[in-house]
Amino acid sequence: MIKKYTCQNGVRIILEQIPTVRSVAIGIWVGTGSRNETPKNNGISHFLEHMFFKGTTSRNAREIAEAFDSIGGQVNAFTSKEYTCYYAKVLDNHASYALSVLADMFFHSTFDEEELEKEKNVVLEEIKMYEDTPDDIVHDLLSQAVYKKHPLGYPILGTEETLMTFTGDTLREYMHNHYTPDRVVISVAGNVDETFIKEVEKWFGSYEGGKRSEEEEQPVFHSNHLSRKKDTEQAHLCIGYEGLPLGDKDIYSFIILNNILGGSMSSRLFQEVREQRGLAYSVFSYHTSYLDHGMLTIYGGTGANQLDALYETIQTTLASMKETGITTKELQNSKEQLKGSLMLSLESTNSRMSRNGKNELLLRKHRTLDEIVESIDRVSLESVNRVIERVFTDQFAVALISPDGQLPTTLS
Repeated sequence: MIKKYTCQNGVRIILEQIPTVRSVAIGIWVGTGSRNETPKNNGISHFLEHMFFKGTTSRNAREIAEAFDSIGGQVNAFTSKEYTCYYAKVLDNHASYALSVLADMFFHSTFDEEELEKEKNVVLEEIKMYEDTPDDIVHDLLSQAVYKKHPLGYPILGTEETLMTFTGDTLREYMHNHYTPDRVVISVAGNVDETFIKEVEKWFGSYEGGKRSEEEEQPVFHSNHLSRKKDTEQAHLCIGYEGLPLGDKDIYSFIILNNILGGSMSSRLFQEVREQRGLAYSVFSYHTSYLDHGMLTIYGGTGANQLDALYETIQTTLASMKETGITTKELQNSKEQLKGSLMLSLESTNSRMSRNGKNELLLRKHRTLDEIVESIDRVSLESVNRVIERVFTDQFAVALISPDGQLPTTLS
């Protein structure tokens, strides 16, 4: 049973009591990410996330790490395009202590100048590491192609140039204006009862934040082609189509479409590209749904001399799907896959905390497992075929990283 409580200052608390486990997961979800940045401060959401671990007024960086290690707990954080999350997973008898340390990091981080300079170097190494994984950065390149100068096209890590401009003051100002109570959700899942809500409120229920502009620029899909020449062993290809935003009435049909196309080992792309033709080791598709936009991405990596064959095979697979739609067997198999992965994913307190936190932050509503299963079961051949027509148009974007930077012949 999920309990929701809204503090006087607007912070929302979501608690799911699971008495059959001995762990508790606590997540602080903040509705700000790289899409809330500007060209000048790109990367600040991610850098701020790093600096939360570098010391507070009462604990240095080592003591924060030891606070969780000493109780056998885990602590971590991540930044996405639309939100940032700080979370911990601990044994139930350490839940109050873990909450107090997370609150200390949230409210009392010092952003010490010496630590700041060290962490800039750490993030710089993270950017370099990312640059060394072309199968990762090609997805960022696709976002740039699709969204151009819109913030959804910015890299989450930022750039070396923007990174060097961050100071303690810029971090404090960004936090004051973006970590506002109305954008914060505290999600708790595990073996704690409702009294824990009061503990969370004690820490988070009275702070105030600044005012930030509520107006966010509407993203537009651009059918752009971008390529980069890089000394790699493979050509890394991404093809993007405009997808569906969160909460769209066809979202479950869209999820099932993606699963049939490239979301599993029995998918059409995997079977056609890898099993039948042996063109790639890695080929898949995935969908990204934002509040007001979405994208379906197809990725494949192959030798540069096989790039044309890979591209043509993907396009042929899509053309076949558009022409004949999906089969009843594919629909049924995909439904069972989705229901199975949904159930299995909710067997940990961490995943339940994440699901509840994201649902509250982005959708402000929670659906039971039965309701979700019902929505999956309601998906029909007609609804999936309707989404195929809606998504796979002539408007698509392409990103490529390869040794020669040459796009597939039919695109050039």
